[in-house]
Amino acid sequence: MRPFEPLFRNPHLATITANFWPREYDFSEYPMQRRLIQTDADTQVLVQTQFPKGEAVGEVVLLHGLEGGGDAGYCVSTAWHALQCGFVAHRFHMRTCGGTENLCKTLYHAGLTGDLHAFLKQNAAEGRHLPVFLIGYSLGGNVGLKLAGELGETDLIAGACAISTPIDLGASARRIGDPVNFIYERRFVKRMKKRLLATGRYTAETLAPLRSIFDIDDKVTAPSFGFRDAEHYYSTQSAKVFLPNIRVPTLLVQSRDDSYIPFEAFCDPAIAENPMIRLLVTEHGGHLGFLSKTGQRFWMVDAALDFVQEVVGSLTPSAP
Repeated sequence: MRPFEPLFRNPHLATITANFWPREYDFSEYPMQRRLIQTDADTQVLVQTQFPKGEAVGEVVLLHGLEGGGDAGYCVSTAWHALQCGFVAHRFHMRTCGGTENLCKTLYHAGLTGDLHAFLKQNAAEGRHLPVFLIGYSLGGNVGLKLAGELGETDLIAGACAISTPIDLGASARRIGDPVNFIYERRFVKRMKKRLLATGRYTAETLAPLRSIFDIDDKVTAPSFGFRDAEHYYSTQSAKVFLPNIRVPTLLVQSRDDSYIPFEAFCDPAIAENPMIRLLVTEHGGHLGFLSKTGQRFWMVDAALDFVQEVVGSLTPSAP
């Protein structure tokens, strides 16, 4: 895995620039299959799948962040490079994302693993018998890590990678509420309200008093899923609670200067004590930034796929 040489050392510049950096890939040779997956009686989620040319060596399931989707830049870049490396690329959408607002009775949340689990079981039933890896970004990383911990010993996934992940949801919700992060929180809140309104179950008047992610989690997310309040939701759904139970190779990629996520969360003893977890720390990178001065621009994509390929190599029997 090549070392990270940051293009920007300012975390805000790294975060914002990476979000808007152009991705100019020609996917014409990789037709997109768009599928609606029934995960329970009241829910259908969108999965976009592309197959590599030639025989596939594995599969990656890409998990987007808060208010993201399969067209998020990091998903697009990862899908492209995964296909080049011979992996089937699945862009998994959380419920109500990707235009499915009217196909789901509830919204998604940072610990909602049931839909992803249902997809993995359906995917396994298709019988490709390839190693499957979860690659989660931000909130998607929390979902992937939590599911890996819930599954423990499993044949459904061969490994997981989580990048810029709020493994302590409460600490991250408080951090993004800091004045320095105002521009990010305002953007997220605006998008969350838009999604809530698109379901037809909320009005602008009811949502008007909610001005922060914590407010929405406390007044909408938590009661929608039976949590007492936001703090109860955060304490039970944070990935850090599930890290000790992970039994597949797992990579955590985190920058110390991520403005959304307090780095202290990654000092949790569960990370150091679980031999299946590897923590890769950079001094710079921001939140889902990691723009490289040299080589392939999106270093975090290389980090994830290098890890996945390493695990695939360890699963392949050596020639006699």
